Amino acid sequence: MSDSLAAMELAFERRGSGAPLILVHGIGHHWQGWLPVLDRLAAARTVIAVDLPGFGVSPELPPDIPYTAESLADAVESFCARLGIREPAVAGNSLGGYVALELASRGVVRSAVALSPISFWSRAELLYCQALLRAMRASARSLPLERLDNRYVRTVAAGLLVAHPSRLDPAALTAATQALGSAPGFDETLESFAGLMPPAPPKTPITVAWGEHDRLLPRRQAVRAARWSGQRVKLLKGCGHVPMSDDPELVARVILEAA
Repeated sequence: MSDSLAAMELAFERRGSGAPLILVHGIGHHWQGWLPVLDRLAAARTVIAVDLPGFGVSPELPPDIPYTAESLADAVESFCARLGIREPAVAGNSLGGYVALELASRGVVRSAVALSPISFWSRAELLYCQALLRAMRASARSLPLERLDNRYVRTVAAGLLVAHPSRLDPAALTAATQALGSAPGFDETLESFAGLMPPAPPKTPITVAWGEHDRLLPRRQAVRAARWSGQRVKLLKGCGHVPMSDDPELVARVILEAA
């Protein structure tokens, strides 16, 4: 593990008490994406939601370390060591879902929950995902934020990621749009997806769950994730790619049952 990674101080939010649970967001997002479920989880666990390097308000990776899903997993592992947290449970969404599975493959977490994790795509699905994310990034950088006050604009802006845009808090969508547009780690991380394969087989228990209405990583990818994991993938009914706002109670239950 790089000494420069071990010295990094990442932004995070800590709530609750009990066994530690680390939450990891997706590409272009920030720890606040977990707010709809945070207090539900914190009622039973010490919950630590972290901003990945180059996302949210965390610092960028050191210049000698490339942005890849694996290096971001390294950063989360170092972050836990820095806080003195040994073998926490971890849950992640999208890119964060891959990070959770990667940490399970290393055997450094007690359990892992992956919500619509990346890396189970076909070549065509990968290109589709990258194209959509680039378009969303461009829109986030060019769209006047005051236009998000309009319900129709909010629906269009969030409809690829959530099944129920109306359930999103407008202020949260504005903050997420700013995070997507400003994340310095976004472009290099997205390019690195081209060479990404599923992690090695996990050494600790895992749960994979997929949004029924995931439009970014269509749920047929869950079939490949099931083959990889050797177990049935849970279907999050009524949920999209980022399910926390679609059904906070369901998502919290899936995480707590596994954590």
